[in-house]
Amino acid sequence: MEHPEIALRKCAENLGISESALKTWMKSAKEHEGTVPIRGSGNYASDEAKEIARLQRELRDTKDALEVLKKQSVF
Repeated sequence: MEHPEIALRKCAENLGISESALKTWMKSAKEHEGTVPIRGSGNYASDEAKEIARLQRELRDTKDALEVLKKQSVF
């Protein structure tokens, strides 16, 4: 928003994000008076909670992979 001379697509490309993500951020910034609320490492109460969340994601991914392998072995 500070550089209106740069096209939205070029800005998204420079940031390494999708154009839709940039539009979402811009909309959020307008709704929150110029700041964009972010989710980051501060969402976890402790390092342990962050590690638990990581392990849960890993378990979910492993279960998904196992399910694919089970389906593949049926054929």
